[in-house]
Amino acid sequence: MIIPWQDIAPETLTNLIEQFVLREGTDYGETEMSLEIKVNVVLNQLKSGEAVIVFSELHESVDIKLRNQLQ
Repeated sequence: MIIPWQDIAPETLTNLIEQFVLREGTDYGETEMSLEIKVNVVLNQLKSGEAVIVFSELHESVDIKLRNQLQ
């Protein structure tokens, strides 16, 4: 189930994105980026619709996925 990012309290959304960024260890290229910048990149992806927040009822977990990764 996709959860609209707008429905999540700002502090909770920031915490969710931070956990995602720290967990994923995403590669942002040759230059190292701060946590704040990485969070802003993901937030912009959510705002543009490129990424979505997904709740798994089966696993009772929340994750962030790129829209093109969804089946």
